[in-house]
Amino acid sequence: MTEPGSVDLKKRHRAMWAMGDYPAIASEVIPGLGRHLVEVCRIGPGQRVLDVAAGSGNAAIPAAEAGADVVASDLTPELFEAGRRIAADRGVELQWQEADAEALPYADAEFDVVMSCVGVMFAPFHQAAADEVVRVVKPGGTIGLINWTPTGFIGQMFATMKPFAPPPPPGALPPPQWGDEEHVRSLFGDRVADLELRRENAVIDRFADGTEFRDFFKTYYGPTVAVYKANAGEPDRIEELDRALADLATRHDLGNGRMEWEYLLVTARRSA
Repeated sequence: MTEPGSVDLKKRHRAMWAMGDYPAIASEVIPGLGRHLVEVCRIGPGQRVLDVAAGSGNAAIPAAEAGADVVASDLTPELFEAGRRIAADRGVELQWQEADAEALPYADAEFDVVMSCVGVMFAPFHQAAADEVVRVVKPGGTIGLINWTPTGFIGQMFATMKPFAPPPPPGALPPPQWGDEEHVRSLFGDRVADLELRRENAVIDRFADGTEFRDFFKTYYGPTVAVYKANAGEPDRIEELDRALADLATRHDLGNGRMEWEYLLVTARRSA
């Protein structure tokens, strides 16, 4: 069985997220999601904040703008270059550090806030990642997460891609399970207090139609790029996947290219 910490798995996971251009997804498709998480977590001056699976800093940079001392950590440091440019343009400084969400290189109870915006959910071993989130936040400190739900658009996109994707490592769980309330409760258990789980929607108006969505994601979104790469020698399957993704986006179009992508907003405090 593959276990958390497998060097080969981490290399493959890092390579997947280095494909395409995730910073384009963060800045063009979900630009306000990280700032919303920062506001909900009430991040401000004097706090030490860790953003787990920070990518290019969609949440970490707004946290720094709020005056916090921020560490942006990610398994894929290739994403940091874009983040550093954005931070410099906004006139803020933060620390960027390569780190595995399932084995964070930080001391116990080091941070006032630990957050992740559609990031930690992609660590394949959910319990290991949840354990690390709890470990590095101070007792009474805040945990804040935004996770795509299984029933929402991104959860359905992963379900659509699943028949075309290589099998996951043994023991790995689907990322959108982090958007299921009971799953989150089971991951954290009695180690957190004041756990609040709220479903919300990100309004997406970046794509004129389903075809534009599909072409953007197959070019820029690492997991989608990887699935297409896995089927590169099979034109019939590529055509089928093309059609399935475009149809999915078309079905979710509320008019004029507007979509709503459901996510689970998770906030809690670490128990004393």
